[in-house]
Amino acid sequence: MKPTIAIPTTIEELQKQNIQLGIQNAELKAKLNWLEQQFRLSQQKRFGASSERTNADQLELFNEAESESSTAVPEPTAETIQYVRKKKRGQREELLENLPVETVEYRLSEDEQVCSCCGGPTHEMSTEVRQELKIIPAQVKVLKHVRYVYACRRCEREEISTPVLTAPMPQPVYPGSLASPSALAFIMNQKYGEGLPLYRQEQQLMLLGVNLSRQTMANWMIYAADRWLSLLENRMREHMLKQDILHADETTLQVLREPGRAAKSTSYLWLYRTGRNSHPIIVYDYQPTRAGEHPRQFLSEFHGYLHVDGYAGYKKIPNVTLVGCWAHARRKFDEALKALPASSRTAAVTAKEGLEFCNRLFAIEREMKDASPEERYTARLERSRPILEEFSVWLQTQKSRALPKSALGQAIKYCQNQWVALGAFLLDGRLEIDNNRSERAIKPFVIGRKNWLFANTPRGAKASAVIYSLVETAKANGVNPLVYLTYLFETLPNLANPHDHHELDRLLPWSDTLPLICRVFNKKHESPSVLA
Repeated sequence: MKPTIAIPTTIEELQKQNIQLGIQNAELKAKLNWLEQQFRLSQQKRFGASSERTNADQLELFNEAESESSTAVPEPTAETIQYVRKKKRGQREELLENLPVETVEYRLSEDEQVCSCCGGPTHEMSTEVRQELKIIPAQVKVLKHVRYVYACRRCEREEISTPVLTAPMPQPVYPGSLASPSALAFIMNQKYGEGLPLYRQEQQLMLLGVNLSRQTMANWMIYAADRWLSLLENRMREHMLKQDILHADETTLQVLREPGRAAKSTSYLWLYRTGRNSHPIIVYDYQPTRAGEHPRQFLSEFHGYLHVDGYAGYKKIPNVTLVGCWAHARRKFDEALKALPASSRTAAVTAKEGLEFCNRLFAIEREMKDASPEERYTARLERSRPILEEFSVWLQTQKSRALPKSALGQAIKYCQNQWVALGAFLLDGRLEIDNNRSERAIKPFVIGRKNWLFANTPRGAKASAVIYSLVETAKANGVNPLVYLTYLFETLPNLANPHDHHELDRLLPWSDTLPLICRVFNKKHESPSVLA
């Protein structure tokens, strides 16, 4: 049956119906615009470039005259262009400079060192050199420890008891198993450093003639993390909490066999790490939920500044000043711009104005990248604070104009809700304008998670968090995780007191007492300026 439509019979009823239809039409248009924005954002995230970099020339159109004008610059008379060619160092030399060298020489025998023209002897005039990269693949062999026991033959003949002497032998890293320090380190680094799950390592080892099940390897990982690496992870946590600037972030994790929870329940891996003015310390903490009580408990002894995103759970932490992330704020406006139709993105739209405010702040930070904390603090007060004041007025003005549920409305709402935290970077020159440091630290886990998907038990998830903490902290301090883990598993079982703080501090990734072989000699790792 067709619905019955009441036909207005008076002018008043027609006016009333017209108003209702107008309101309904506006609501439907707003809903349609929102759905179109969500569709474009979905398409952009699925098929578009993930970079948020914007064309500075386009955004500067909003304040080009104000930013580019200067009365101190004279009018140009003639333009002189000079080109200076810099001699670049060869990429091959840079690639090979820190690698060990094995030299193979090719010489003629004495009988062959005869001149083909006169038959006289020849001498070495020069050499021709060709360099190649030689890669030694993984090998598996049995290391058999044979310890000899000695006795005195005279005492055996003449005495009641015979003294016995036993040659010293290193303690095993996992008594009663085939696990060696190098095997443990290799499997750990493959999974947690390279993202290679245990089932694929099982297949690789079979090709090398070793039938080692993934269950056995998992047991090794959990034992080594609980027995040895947790000692260092706890010590790293203690050093971290003594700092006054930290970063925090969290990401999801699926644990199949959590007591009292369904297998599809979402757990979380929390990340905490130090700032740029201390040795990098990265600690992961597995928790079954995203409740704010977890960071509050973890950071109960911490006092200072905490870089975070907009998650409200961090507000439950006492004795901290939350420092907001301008990268998140900027991302909101970038998404609002990408949610627009392609034809509107090049026009002077409101989303571009908000994006430009963020870009101006980041431009100042890039200029002050190598400045001291004091210089950065002064520059922010002089240059960044006026931008914040202008941005605050702009947000208040645009709030009433943007639809609350639109991408632009959400960007404005985010900035206003986080305004106190977003402005906190002005308080100290050591603080950062974003929380990208923690996002970079949690990214290896996110990438690894795509390979192994889930953890079986809470115990396995906690062990993974411990191992990730050691591996990523080693990388951040310029230490080779494979060599470092091997060294730890050789050293820790043979310490007189593995719980001694002084002995453990000598084994931490930033310790100056680590063997030189553990170091990675390149320019890519972080180099802090202040000791932790």
